[in-house]
Amino acid sequence: MKFETVMLHSLFAACLLVCALTLGAMLTAKTTVSNVAASQAAVAVVASN
Repeated sequence: MKFETVMLHSLFAACLLVCALTLGAMLTAKTTVSNVAASQAAVAVVASN
């Protein structure tokens, strides 16, 4: 194979791995409602001032 083809295949594999890890982290994250509400409350206070 050409060098460019090998580089494109490895880049595709790396991007696919990053996407899979990111999706897996989002799906398995354990967040409670109070944590989400507390993090959004600070943004709402800053935005309203």
